[in-house]
Amino acid sequence: MSKPIVAIVGRPNVGKSTLFNALAGENISIVKDTPGVTRDRIYAEVTWLTHHFTMIDTGGIEPDSSDIILSQMREQAQIAIDTADVILFLVDVRQGLQDADSKVADMLRRSRKPVILVVNKVDSFQKFMGDVYEFYNLGIGDPVPVSAASRLGIGDMLDTVVSYFPEREGEEEEDDRPKIAIVGKPNVGKSSIVNKLTGKNRVIVSDIAGTTRDAIDTDIRFQGKEYIFIDTAGLRRKNKIKEELERYSIIRTVTAVERADVVVVVIDAVEGVTEQDAKIAGIAHERGKGVIIAVNKWDAIEKNDKTIYEFTRRVREVLSFMAYAEILFISAETGQRLSKLFEMIDMVMENQTLRIQTGVLNEIITEAVAMQQPPSDRGRRLKIFYVTQVSVKPPTFVVFVNDKELMHFSYTRYLENKIRDTFGFRGTSLKFIIRERKEQG
Repeated sequence: MSKPIVAIVGRPNVGKSTLFNALAGENISIVKDTPGVTRDRIYAEVTWLTHHFTMIDTGGIEPDSSDIILSQMREQAQIAIDTADVILFLVDVRQGLQDADSKVADMLRRSRKPVILVVNKVDSFQKFMGDVYEFYNLGIGDPVPVSAASRLGIGDMLDTVVSYFPEREGEEEEDDRPKIAIVGKPNVGKSSIVNKLTGKNRVIVSDIAGTTRDAIDTDIRFQGKEYIFIDTAGLRRKNKIKEELERYSIIRTVTAVERADVVVVVIDAVEGVTEQDAKIAGIAHERGKGVIIAVNKWDAIEKNDKTIYEFTRRVREVLSFMAYAEILFISAETGQRLSKLFEMIDMVMENQTLRIQTGVLNEIITEAVAMQQPPSDRGRRLKIFYVTQVSVKPPTFVVFVNDKELMHFSYTRYLENKIRDTFGFRGTSLKFIIRERKEQG
């Protein structure tokens, strides 16, 4: 089941980044003085009690004039409304209630999404509680007082956040149709692929405010089997600055990937594979999803007998962190090899849910250890007691060893390659958890 998305919205200098970092547990949003600098990390995984969610920072606002602040806040609020399950609306107790706060509150109230009003910079509840009550005037429920800098009240705020999450046995749990996210940079042909697969030209780019992320799910039947395609198109404002669009598309990508089983990363054959493609593919990789790299517009490329080989080599180079990903050369325009996409999705889904019996797994590991001795340090050698698979999506293995420090990354990679040589696992990452166990005397 996908993790809920929580978005933070608020005026400049109310402490969005401080709150984001307090929740993420690391300094991800680097507060910079240069206007217009977008930060790379705009999302983070957060765990509270037994709940896991993805938090997005909807972006900084440049305080040029109150008009610009308001329009940018509306833009942010719209991103949050479109993509989030719960919205944190941050205000500042020291600045008091501002006109822009009221206008954005109206938008958020109409969205019908759960909105939690968070009053920041309340360093002393006794001193500031009277000022907190002023925010009841926004009409979006009880204000939650916090101090992001001092980490006060964060627990109460998170309790409120998780109370809005759906029950775990929700409908989504029962829907076992494969979910496929089509992701990629703007204009690589994501919508064209979905349109070609459905056989009708659906208008995905919409100017209607409040287009929810669910509205861009498409059911597609192929050879009697149903698939749900999640499309990340939907950048509505054509005149927005490029950086904002990039931020928006990354947020959209995170939310789509979160809900998917298999992610199709679309690359433009004419443009070639870029760093931005690597950034987008990295989101799927970090979340352990099945991955297919679809090189679109292949019909527009002049080819000789080495073209596919050269392009594949380049993709493998730029996306070296996901050597397991499958590559498919397609054309949304002509429909070339699009039906092959379904075969690949089925194969990747199968590998994502493949379970290996512990006995068989340990035979492979014993053989691998015999072929290449485990690393040692200062006379102490790594011992691998046994390995067991504990979950799927992605296939996750726990390796029990005598000393975690001795388990080098390169040796984990070696064992991973041995497991892949035997069982394939094409199209899916594998996750390894190293656990220490005392040796039996």
